[in-house]
Amino acid sequence: MRVVGVDIGSVRTPSRFAWAVVDSEERAVLSYGDEPEGAVQALAQSLAEDGRAVLAVEAPMAVPVPDPTNDEWQWLGRARTGEGNRPWSAGAGAGALATGVAQTAWMLSRLHALAPRTTATTQSQRFDSGQADLLLTEAFVSASGKPVAAAAGQHAADAEAAARATLTYLTDGPAGFPPVTCSPRRALNLLAMLADWADIPVPRDEQHLDPLVIRTQPTK
Repeated sequence: MRVVGVDIGSVRTPSRFAWAVVDSEERAVLSYGDEPEGAVQALAQSLAEDGRAVLAVEAPMAVPVPDPTNDEWQWLGRARTGEGNRPWSAGAGAGALATGVAQTAWMLSRLHALAPRTTATTQSQRFDSGQADLLLTEAFVSASGKPVAAAAGQHAADAEAAARATLTYLTDGPAGFPPVTCSPRRALNLLAMLADWADIPVPRDEQHLDPLVIRTQPTK
């Protein structure tokens, strides 16, 4: 299968959007690009040829929602567990979330047009057991995990890092980094909601489950 990493950003020229495709067998980068259509085509090709594909989006794709039955409203907007000093709700995170929602919605809607029988999940166990063709994940590319810019540019390097870290997690398991989760608050899973919006079947319970959030490896 192929893992498509996407660095969310403006698609205006010069583009700050980038994608990279890593093959699970060769672990080599097959291609780069700087427009959403190319990322969707790569996913559709993997689904057609391999029956499976993975999309890793570098933007916050789940937010914590406090319990509405008590006085937890003070927790609204606070960081997820494991985010450290880069919370989803501050500055760059909030901007990436807003842009990521629109761009991921478009990519999934376009993928549904190209591969209408695709089913999705945000849970790696369900993907591994064959319950869905498409795994949707969040990539956490920042701080010590931010890669050195590649020849294709920093955004392409970030997209490649997202794809490689996701593939490593799926094949070799967690790399020892603390997980990023909405716990102990309830998760609002944007990836599951966007898949449903795009008419890609996804289990309804996943709207309340944490998606897989994968940190990139520290830069050597």
